[in-house]
Amino acid sequence: MDLLSARQKLVASNIANVDTPGYKTKDIDFQFEFMSLAQDAPPNVVEPQGLVVKNDGNNVSMDREARLLSENTLRFNLATDLMRSQLKTINNAIQEKTG
Repeated sequence: MDLLSARQKLVASNIANVDTPGYKTKDIDFQFEFMSLAQDAPPNVVEPQGLVVKNDGNNVSMDREARLLSENTLRFNLATDLMRSQLKTINNAIQEKTG
């Protein structure tokens, strides 16, 4: 969930800077970072390649950022559901042990 939160902040920053001349889109290589969670290090922020650069040097794509927001929301909801399920299982085990 920390990784999702970090990505959400980057996407929000990208959207906030959509009209900032020279601003370059920032992101996290989500798949790589997800597989590297055991390292317990902050995620590596990267500049995505292949984005169209506007005349002012800005390369933020609102379509891309909206898609990333949607993906992040889905992943966060899934993570929340999984966490809720795990906590319910633990709570049930505790109730059975004390009951």
